[in-house]
Amino acid sequence: MQQTIALVDDDRNILTSVSMALEAEGFKVRTYSDGTEALRALSAQPVDLAILDIKMPRMDGMELLGRLRQDSSLPVIFLTSKDDEVDEVLGLRMGADDYITKPFSQRLLLERIRALLRRERLTQDVGGKDEERQAVARGDLVLDPARHLCTWRGEQVKLTVTEFLILRALAQRPGHVKSRDQLMDAAYGEHIYVDDRTIDSHIKRLRKKFKDADSRFSQIETLYGVGYRYKEI
Repeated sequence: MQQTIALVDDDRNILTSVSMALEAEGFKVRTYSDGTEALRALSAQPVDLAILDIKMPRMDGMELLGRLRQDSSLPVIFLTSKDDEVDEVLGLRMGADDYITKPFSQRLLLERIRALLRRERLTQDVGGKDEERQAVARGDLVLDPARHLCTWRGEQVKLTVTEFLILRALAQRPGHVKSRDQLMDAAYGEHIYVDDRTIDSHIKRLRKKFKDADSRFSQIETLYGVGYRYKEI
């Protein structure tokens, strides 16, 4: 089935060049020049993945992401300017799955898109290995990859694809430390590189979501200079 990507950017050159590249790879592309227009369209007709520019008129990428995350775990890639390090971190904390700095190569963008879509299929139980399809239950935590469902003490916690995969990598072996590199591989695949700050931002976002559900949540532990682990039951 042809997968649909939403491309949201106020730069017409990017809309044209990137949409042509994606269509050449077999994707269906819907383009929008501002966040307000995109939110209205995506709410009515969802897509498989969205690429959002951060700085746009009327509604910027940050606000659009926040609105989308209210009821969707849609995979999202941010496009940021070279000097927008703060925006990159904020975007990841808000629930973006990845970011790419402008100017970017279309090949890199395609690799990131494919990696995210592969992970989305994995969480939907399409073609995954048996152990990847199995639900993980650790005390009050339940992760069900087949339905992309996470619950804590019976309450649903909405996670992005990346957050889900990072948490599953930790929860599968409580008490065992996972380095940032290992979490990168679990969430992004072995051929996609992201820096340490990206993993740290996802961990912070995970903790916040669980603390919103339960202020006493403390299962994800940091071992400074080593990595992270899920506390043994």
